[in-house]
Amino acid sequence: MIETATIEKTFDVESIRKHFSILKRQVKGKPLVYLDNAATTQKPKEVIEALVGYYSMNNANVHRGIHTLAEEATAAYEATRDTVASFINAASREQIIFTRGATEGINLVAYSWGRANINAGDEIIISTLEHHSNIVPWQILCEEKNAILKVIPINNSGELLIDEYEKLLSSKTKLVAVSHASNTLGTINPVKKIIEKAHAAGAIVLIDGAQSTVHLDIDVQEMDCDFFVFSGHKVYGPTGVGVLYGKKELLEAMPPFLGGGEMIKEVTFVKTTYNELPYKFEAGTPNIADVIALKAALDFVNKIGKKAIRRHEDELLQYATAALQEIKGLRIIGTAKEKVSVISFVIEGIHPQDLGILLDNSGIAVRTGHHCTEPLMACFGIPGTARASFAMYNTKQEVDKLIEGLNKAIKILS
Repeated sequence: MIETATIEKTFDVESIRKHFSILKRQVKGKPLVYLDNAATTQKPKEVIEALVGYYSMNNANVHRGIHTLAEEATAAYEATRDTVASFINAASREQIIFTRGATEGINLVAYSWGRANINAGDEIIISTLEHHSNIVPWQILCEEKNAILKVIPINNSGELLIDEYEKLLSSKTKLVAVSHASNTLGTINPVKKIIEKAHAAGAIVLIDGAQSTVHLDIDVQEMDCDFFVFSGHKVYGPTGVGVLYGKKELLEAMPPFLGGGEMIKEVTFVKTTYNELPYKFEAGTPNIADVIALKAALDFVNKIGKKAIRRHEDELLQYATAALQEIKGLRIIGTAKEKVSVISFVIEGIHPQDLGILLDNSGIAVRTGHHCTEPLMACFGIPGTARASFAMYNTKQEVDKLIEGLNKAIKILS
């Protein structure tokens, strides 16, 4: 077990690393340096043990059975809902809906709330920083409803132009959907201000927390967002599970997203009555094992402490930023004042993909490409970047290896 007070005082990264067995492996004969955490985080042994434990000892369907295994599985599954509600400070567990990830959560809102509330001529506002998952669902909805999609511009540092955002708001604005933190640039958006201005215009707000939930303290009540989504796999949990939070009155008014078992109270060939929240939006047998393991991930983060993790990641971000700026021809893309631990960069005359391949030969994992933010890349006039993103288990020594690997790659490619 991890002692919270000890780690918050000293942040013993080597002790933390022992919980992540994958960090001991080698890649192409070199120790793994995993710097692709914005894509997905590695999983501590507690999460893996929770997965194995469910399938080994408690495997049964939830909510339907009265036998012991079913009751144990249901209790573990629903305990995660309580943990998530606490983790993001939701007012009630009924506001927590399990999805396959942030992408499905956004699509659920677009399909259910959007199709019931968006009409011809209505306007939806997103930002230049958005992941494709927070662009495409709204494009589909606008095309279907003959609505209008508007985009908040950014400055050269990758920060939203709030004055321009205010100009986009009008009585026609029905929804604002923005990321809390950019997966490509690391920019932390002023979501509370964005929400306040949207509400003043009569619009509701969805916040994409896929990149923020692992780094920042999340308080959906203080934030006053109407919807909030995040993915388990980006917060040290399993893939294939995520969360949609919504204000209760909105969720209650929304039609179901999928039809089938669990989301019903009663079915006849004449009429079906739907289940209460949150089960109205959880049709079919859920992803039980991964939901249970998500609790283990959130518990792990809580034991270490978000503040301690943030301090460590900020130190890595500052250290890496300073070191990268010493490399001739390297340009950091996204220099916002407020960032999570993500750095995107380009090197003059070198394609990011070539960099990624050569770094992999040194055992260093970074992400290259457009990072599912093609419009953002177009805004900067580049095809893509190399991106290093840091987590609680990364070290300054690993940053040094990244710098060493980049200098080696530059010599080869120049």
